[in-house]
Amino acid sequence: MTPHVPTATTLGEVYAGDVVSDQAERWRHLLDRFREVYQRPANFVSRSPGRVNIIGEHIDYMLYEVLPMAVTADILIAVTEYPPEASSLSSKIRIRNINSTKFADREFPVSSTEGVAIDASVNEWSNYFKAGLCGALTMLRKRHGKDFVPAGMDILVDGTVPSGAGLSSSAAFVCASALAVMTANGEEKVDKTELVELAIVSERAVGVNSGGMDQSASVFSLRGSALYVSFKPTLRTRTITFPATQPELVFLIAQTFVQADKHVTGPVNYNLRVVECTLAAEVLAKKLGLKKPLPKDAGPLGASLRGLQDTYFGEVEGIENNDTTSLMDFQRQLGHLLHLSKGALTESAGYTREEVASTLGISVDTLNERYTSRFPVRAERFLLRQRTEHVLTEALRVLDFMSLLESPPPDSQTLLKSLGSILNASQRSCRDNYDCSCPELDKLCELALGAGAYGSRLTGAGWGGCSVHLVPLDRVEDVRRTWEKEYYRKHFPDISDEKLREAIVVSKPGSGSFLFKVSPT
Repeated sequence: MTPHVPTATTLGEVYAGDVVSDQAERWRHLLDRFREVYQRPANFVSRSPGRVNIIGEHIDYMLYEVLPMAVTADILIAVTEYPPEASSLSSKIRIRNINSTKFADREFPVSSTEGVAIDASVNEWSNYFKAGLCGALTMLRKRHGKDFVPAGMDILVDGTVPSGAGLSSSAAFVCASALAVMTANGEEKVDKTELVELAIVSERAVGVNSGGMDQSASVFSLRGSALYVSFKPTLRTRTITFPATQPELVFLIAQTFVQADKHVTGPVNYNLRVVECTLAAEVLAKKLGLKKPLPKDAGPLGASLRGLQDTYFGEVEGIENNDTTSLMDFQRQLGHLLHLSKGALTESAGYTREEVASTLGISVDTLNERYTSRFPVRAERFLLRQRTEHVLTEALRVLDFMSLLESPPPDSQTLLKSLGSILNASQRSCRDNYDCSCPELDKLCELALGAGAYGSRLTGAGWGGCSVHLVPLDRVEDVRRTWEKEYYRKHFPDISDEKLREAIVVSKPGSGSFLFKVSPT
């Protein structure tokens, strides 16, 4: 049995002590503004945080393990609910944002007979709430009947997770929204796994082939711990505490200020990578002569490289359940599959749709309908060899990183250098094999390493956004000063001190989703 989303009555239960006072002012403003806007107090606040991914980039949607942690930045949704009129077949949602100049007020009905319309072709802020609403309604109607009419809701949103920064503002918004809808409709105890699973599917409604890392980190994280997330045989998480080192290790997050909105650039970036990896799994299954088709699994397009691995070693080595394979054997499998993939996927320039379709024994029209119609992509060639190499080596890097954390060498320097080298290898693979870095990310990493960081890499989808850096505590200021002088002041000569403070954050593992009951005043 998985835990439920906790309910808090004080902010000290949600945030670390050093940020409670700042958060208290923000929460007061949210609740005061809610009362001004709707002429009545909020009943509760739904809260879900953003996340930083430490290691395991672009492999969650191929069902390999990842290691993220929640950050302090979060999405808050203040809510007052009210029952629909007895004779009505619909209810009304009114949603506003604290930043009303950037995000316009919205109002829409929710019918018992029709779904909630989401136009994924439009980058509309309220779509993320609607995505969470759709997922929650699906669950509520399974429990209460298909004609269930949800409660009406007055909503005010405040967010500190920067959009397009690679810290997963979209997943935080969808998770907080689904939690708010379920709570408004009488679900007093919301199961964390249930919330994550519906949020994963829900976010795909806004046009992204998302995996499950972002939602898992947003919901399951516990303050002070990173989160090891696995997806097979089912979604599972466990907390990971970093060993004490001398000097103390710190994770620094640095923004490029290059916006990387995967909902906008998905056809040539994020969604294209999902298609390429899925096609790589299908093509390799044919080229390696597998007798069975790949199993339909939780990958966004129904197949994954992890599914390929399980099927291949099931047929070749008679492994009936690869989920119980030892760590050493699983690492051996990944290495062998990597070797096989390099021999089978020989075209470094990529494969055309016609070539992929021919290998799979289907028409180009069928290929397009099956793999590129739900989330359209734009590509002349699919770089299957490079994408496979990244996914398999990154999966190995996650396992190596975890092994170091769970059985650290006695010498702190050896541990820190080993962890850092894994992060650096991840960045090289993201840059060279997955093409998801950018010059600004590369520069931040280069500067950090030169100033004393042990390891540096992009975090999030890439193509801009944020970077994460493993830095000894005694070198944090050196790295910060180097970035300010050599990156921020050069790229943004007019940057304000406030913006500069926002650009660089010492990240401590934060808590996951919370419900906050507002005390009547």
